[in-house]
Amino acid sequence: MDRIPEMDYMELIFWEKVIRSVSNSTRKDVEDLLALAPLIPIRTEVEIFPLNEAGKVLRLPKESGLRGAAVLCP
Repeated sequence: MDRIPEMDYMELIFWEKVIRSVSNSTRKDVEDLLALAPLIPIRTEVEIFPLNEAGKVLRLPKESGLRGAAVLCP
């Protein structure tokens, strides 16, 4: 695997950061959740960042600079 640019691997390894991802949801799971969302109500906050800002995005939770989910896109 290639390294992700602008990422400080030593800081990530030694300061015990945790990155969580949800990859086990099916399309049907998401459709069901979206159908329920107006009834609950679910309010989501998603910020989209370019992949080349991965280093910045990984620092946001530590700095309390992220509300909700962050998504990296190429």
